Amino acid sequence: MILTGLNHLAFITCSMEKTIRFYRDLLEMDLIFGIGHPGFRHYFFKCGEGAVAFFEYSGAQPMKYDKFHGSPTSEPIGFDHVSFTVASRKELFGLRDKLVAANVEVSEAIDHGTIWSIYFFDPVNNLPLEASWNCVEITQSPEIVDSDPLQVAEEGSTPQSGNWPEVSVHTKPSDMVAKPGNGFDMRADFLRRGVAKLKTGVDDPESGQENLVVSRKPQN
Repeated sequence: MILTGLNHLAFITCSMEKTIRFYRDLLEMDLIFGIGHPGFRHYFFKCGEGAVAFFEYSGAQPMKYDKFHGSPTSEPIGFDHVSFTVASRKELFGLRDKLVAANVEVSEAIDHGTIWSIYFFDPVNNLPLEASWNCVEITQSPEIVDSDPLQVAEEGSTPQSGNWPEVSVHTKPSDMVAKPGNGFDMRADFLRRGVAKLKTGVDDPESGQENLVVSRKPQN
């Protein structure tokens, strides 16, 4: 499998300070790292093996979103909601209690068959959020209850070959480089202060040259 998980979801905030208060202090999502300069911030909050990130920049506004999670719409929005996993029934109701205490409007628990869920909105950015407890473990997939089943879904849960062109040109190891982007200098600062470690493959000896992303290593 090429994709091993969700790295991060990125949203926009008009107030990083209030966003930190909500996600770190109320939802208990650790603030991992961030970058900022005049008129711009990009901060990441830990969520399982991935993260939820926010951009703050001049002129940003809360999202205009006036439909409830999962309700049909003809608007071309392409996004419905984000659901976070909780570990147990107790954790689900514990989170609901915290939201109620913070005067955040939250639904009753809803049993969807495979998950129990509560629904609420990010009060800072108007993002539609859900917290879900997996009350069932799917032991065979795909298991789909559909009155008009799709043949493509019935082919199975694993990737089916022959539907996309095969790769004919592979990137050479010497070309597996990355151009410096926003946050490039942040890594050097983290390494210098000993708060982060480089992962295997950033500096790849097979390429015969140093990867661009480490071409400006901190000096001792």
